Amino acid sequence: MPRLSTRAPAKINLTLHVLGRRAGDGYHALESLVAFAGACDRISLEPGGPLRLTVEGPTAGPAGPTDDNLVLRAARRLAEAVPGLATGAFDLVKRLPVAAGIGGGSSDAAAGLRLLVELNGLTLDHPAVVAAARATGADVPVCLDPRARMMRGAGEAIGPALGLAPLPAVLINPGVPVPTAPVFKALGLAVGQTLDGAAHPEIAPGSGPGDLLAAIGPARNDLEIPALTVAPVIGAALAALRAEGGCRLARMSGSGATVFGIFGHRSEAVRAAGAIRAAEPGWWVAPTLLR
Repeated sequence: MPRLSTRAPAKINLTLHVLGRRAGDGYHALESLVAFAGACDRISLEPGGPLRLTVEGPTAGPAGPTDDNLVLRAARRLAEAVPGLATGAFDLVKRLPVAAGIGGGSSDAAAGLRLLVELNGLTLDHPAVVAAARATGADVPVCLDPRARMMRGAGEAIGPALGLAPLPAVLINPGVPVPTAPVFKALGLAVGQTLDGAAHPEIAPGSGPGDLLAAIGPARNDLEIPALTVAPVIGAALAALRAEGGCRLARMSGSGATVFGIFGHRSEAVRAAGAIRAAEPGWWVAPTLLR
């Protein structure tokens, strides 16, 4: 079989409401509208031979030890559940920033599972594939089929694809890795505690940009304020987006430090990205479409 390849797109939390911390398992219960960007890592699979992985690209170093990469973790879990699973050599090209709130490692793992699904004639909803995704990480299930949708619970409840119109956007990571644990610690919820706040808006399938922005504008990312205490530079990145003409919404994604700005037109996003990149050459800045 020929070499297989696919994209592993950045996962962007357009909203992220923290409902509380579950009494049973201590996980934080979330509601989040997730979309996926054109900005991505890429992964390929050369069928045949033992399971292995090489990692290259601009952010390969910060991605950590290869043997502990989420791509291999997910593949090993699937191999344990599917006797005789055909595998091979993965090659991952890392371009997305690491520990950035955009699910880079989770999207890589999900993309690796998609390639194994294709190689073995499985389906994305195969119980072993879903179980391998869930066992690998909370964000992996929503990345299996990377289209805009709601994610609830601790990542295990995935809604149907919403078919939203593409949103012109700019992504900024100010170059500071932000692990998730310190942000949730700064949020400070005890086990069993709930967090007050307005309910998440209903998102109509097929929403155009105007209707979608009207719906999510009053929503929020409940991790943004605690993340600012961990990495204050997030505030500077948000301010840079809000200062650009055409920016209709600026918010942090996930637990940070990546932020996004949604623009009315793709040309406005491209111009804004160029201006911000010129002013802050040390930042990762990417004009993109979210869908």
